[in-house]
Amino acid sequence: MLRRYVFAVALVVSLCTPTWVYSQSSTQAPSRSTGEHRKTSEPYTGDLSIFESEGRDQRLQINRVMDILGITLGKNVADIGAGSGWFAVRAAQKTGATGVVYAVDINPEAIRYIANRARKEHLSNVKTILSKADDPMLLAASVDSVLLLKTYHEVAEPIILLRNLRASLRPGAKVGIIDRNGNGENHGVGKDVVIREAKQAGYKLAEQYDFVKGDNMDYFLVFIADK
Repeated sequence: MLRRYVFAVALVVSLCTPTWVYSQSSTQAPSRSTGEHRKTSEPYTGDLSIFESEGRDQRLQINRVMDILGITLGKNVADIGAGSGWFAVRAAQKTGATGVVYAVDINPEAIRYIANRARKEHLSNVKTILSKADDPMLLAASVDSVLLLKTYHEVAEPIILLRNLRASLRPGAKVGIIDRNGNGENHGVGKDVVIREAKQAGYKLAEQYDFVKGDNMDYFLVFIADK
């Protein structure tokens, strides 16, 4: 009788073990939708004043960038990877009091820095958002234009981030990415890689430019949601 009981217990354990192993291993699957992780650069956490170099407006032709993205009076804009707020401040001046600029960053220090800057410069239309690495944490249908300036190569989960961004886009919204060509870990990422990942996230390339040569930038890509 005892041997029958031991055998029954052993049989139950042997039948249950594969299911447990499968459930454990399934939680370890890569979160990127492609099933693989490319190299990315460490997010910048140093002196934020580095982004305030003299003449940067002219080198990046930032007013032309804003015109292309449709940033005008009364529009809502997201600056993802806002850093010191360099772009958020300029977008806020363009949109005026009737628009809103969401300064989005995963670095709490950057968020504090931008909030203080907005108060000092009397820009009540700048709203800070402490985001997640794979989610900008924007409200649904809240933005008309988005810019990732010198940021995309630092995003660890770009496809997931872009997918989460889609819900916040209003009809006709444009998403701009300015970066430099590189291998991902050298503070740059190939233009073709960005285009491919954006397509996987549900976007299509609408325009591309090469006039942004300042700050070692090589390209300016503009995407829209692919319905």
